Amino acid sequence: MDRGSERDTPPGRGIGDTAAGRIPLAVVVVDRAGLVSHWSSGARRLFGVDREDAVGHPAADLLPVSGALPEDPHDPQGRAALDGFVSYDGAGPDLESSLGGHTGYATAGRARLRPPRQAPDAERLDVLWWAYPLVGPGPSRLLVLAADATRLRDERGYDDETAERISPGFARHTELPASEDLERRLPDILPNMGPGLSARIVAQVLELGYPVLEFSQFERVPVTPYWGVPRRAGRARAEAVVPREPTAAALLPVDAEQDLEYAAVRERLEFLNEVSSRIGSSLDLGETIREVTSAAVPRFADFAGTHLRAAVLAGEGFPDGPPDANTVMFRVWVEHNDEPGRWDDTTPVGESFAFPEHTPFYKCMVTGEPVVIPRVTEELSERISGEFEKRDLRPLIGGRSLLIVPLKARNVVLGFMVLMRRPDRAQFDDMDRTTGAELAARAGLVLDNARMYTYQENVADTLQDSMLPQVSPRMAGCDIATRYLPGTRLGRIGGDWFDTIKLSGSRTALVVGDVMGHGLNSAAMMGQLRTAVQTMAAMETPPAQLLRNLDDLARRLGDNYLATCLYAVYDPIRGELTLANAGHIPPVLVRAEDGSSELLELPTGAPIGVGGVPFEVSRVKVAPGDRLVLCTDGLVEVRGSDIGEGLAALCESAAHPAASMDDACDTIIRALNTRGGRKDDVALLMARLNGIPDEHVAAWRLDADPREVARARRLVRERLLDWGLPQTVETAELLVSEVVTNAIRHAEGDRIGLRVVRTDALLFEVTDDEPALPAMIAAGPDDESGRGLRVVSRLAREWGASATGHRKTVWFEQIIHNQ
Repeated sequence: MDRGSERDTPPGRGIGDTAAGRIPLAVVVVDRAGLVSHWSSGARRLFGVDREDAVGHPAADLLPVSGALPEDPHDPQGRAALDGFVSYDGAGPDLESSLGGHTGYATAGRARLRPPRQAPDAERLDVLWWAYPLVGPGPSRLLVLAADATRLRDERGYDDETAERISPGFARHTELPASEDLERRLPDILPNMGPGLSARIVAQVLELGYPVLEFSQFERVPVTPYWGVPRRAGRARAEAVVPREPTAAALLPVDAEQDLEYAAVRERLEFLNEVSSRIGSSLDLGETIREVTSAAVPRFADFAGTHLRAAVLAGEGFPDGPPDANTVMFRVWVEHNDEPGRWDDTTPVGESFAFPEHTPFYKCMVTGEPVVIPRVTEELSERISGEFEKRDLRPLIGGRSLLIVPLKARNVVLGFMVLMRRPDRAQFDDMDRTTGAELAARAGLVLDNARMYTYQENVADTLQDSMLPQVSPRMAGCDIATRYLPGTRLGRIGGDWFDTIKLSGSRTALVVGDVMGHGLNSAAMMGQLRTAVQTMAAMETPPAQLLRNLDDLARRLGDNYLATCLYAVYDPIRGELTLANAGHIPPVLVRAEDGSSELLELPTGAPIGVGGVPFEVSRVKVAPGDRLVLCTDGLVEVRGSDIGEGLAALCESAAHPAASMDDACDTIIRALNTRGGRKDDVALLMARLNGIPDEHVAAWRLDADPREVARARRLVRERLLDWGLPQTVETAELLVSEVVTNAIRHAEGDRIGLRVVRTDALLFEVTDDEPALPAMIAAGPDDESGRGLRVVSRLAREWGASATGHRKTVWFEQIIHNQ
């Protein structure tokens, strides 16, 4: 545009480039008080009002809309005016409504403006206009663009009928100016516009993906309204390509109704393509729900609410069969462009209910077909509202256009989406019904993908949790803390495990292992190996022999069964660790005396499943308070880094002082889990080796003589009284009497061992030279034996038996009350 010619331009007529198809535009910004905050030179030329007389004045006074156009022989009733809005179907808001802030989305139309008070002699203007709400915290509320429709007739030769069919032409998306470019140009067009407002307008333009209309030789601004704008005023977005040269057309005529229909179809296809690119960016079900719901507002609807079946939301399996009147639906997300909080109390997110019959919602979910209600009448709003207790929906749905579309996958309804438009927007029609159905179909597939992923994650987590032990934080003579971190790989399950196993003699087995690979196969193998370790540990299998047996089992299960395992037995009475290693990373021992930490040097051994490699045993003396740290390589091994660096970091973090065992584990996790690149799962087991003081252990040798039973009762009674535990004496005497009697009766040797250990409970152990384990049998009314172990089972907290070599040990635990 030649801005040097502005002062010679008469009011109501702008002079611009005479290139074919170019029409200059006026640009106006209206603030939230309805006052003009920016007034372009194009607005001065078109409306004949200087910027000084426009800024700060009511926009409705400067852009007054006439009641009717002058009488037109082709339109004697003045229907073409529509108070500023021309359309084939007579729907949509007028310019006055847009200026008054009564619409919340972009609008467009053709208006006949009365001369403003500042220029009463100016002739009436016939303009095409576009109005765009500006959202955000700033004072600006509306961006208004206008072009002189009369010039189309005078300069281009278009008659009124053709002019009414004008649709904006737009540049290719690739020709959108860069954000910085447009932000820089906008203040040139609108004097006194600061960089803040310019940046905000530009950000909204680019974020919403508006095409652009070239309105001068150099600048472009957004002008595409959302759907719901009547057809002739820009509802159909023409896709004419604007070349890079400044002579490109800004307004292009569309001469046929079918062209408009074609453009409308293309508009919807673009919308659906845009939606498809926006939704499904995550497999998280909650995020997918929010994306699906938000995609419809405000471009397609003013309100969108998504409802899903309980089974889908819970991440359970695929819903079984079609929904019915008893199907529970959850309102999972609501999106709207009304004032904040308007829908919150009436349609709260998270509410669950079954939709009553005889409602359009019920019809949609049981038929699986979209339901269109062009306008919710007062009678219908009363009926719908009456079906919901304590919910007065009438103020929210009355007079609105309603579209309900099913969310389906594999021909099963997962839920539905409620879409509504305000009364000042075009009603949903058959084309909208088709568009909404396609939107729902794409959304349904995305939701089902997220549902399946959530279901698989739930299955994986359940499987992993079921295979990991519920480790007691207190074992005889030691405290335990554990951590498990699933890997970042898809599937989240792997073969890492840890375990603690109670052994006879107050000993504890500490186990950590790692099956090579990931996924269900590795997890299943891990479960088999863990069960085997527990079984062999309960049978008092020595550490090296246990690993040998585990290796044989893995090779029998298959060639691909490979795992590493570290098996350690802690004897708190002797203060000793017995360890055997099968290809696992070494443990860390933190000394309580000086706080130093070291990697224990153990014979590495070969992984479980290799076969033919001997396993060796190492013994390490430990002191009360020492801590043993066992973990899998996922904690210390990072792609691209030497594992030695990870082991050094493990030693350093393990030695860090901590107030508790849990804090100590967290310190290690924080120190090593922040190292980038970790994808493997992690198992961490820490044991504080407290030991058991000598004064809390009592041991005696008994002869294989029935008279020793009374002596055993007396020895136990005296020791418990010395420990200040008189409340435990009676039960302890009875149980010791039963177990010692069985040992004397079945022992092959002449010596029997009796030991009592005090920790947080009382542990009693009776050892004899008969390797056969005792069995609990059913005793008849006349039998004189067979009831001893039943008494032990009933009164003891826990009991068991184990055999080592040619000896066996029967043990039981008794709770210490009021300790």
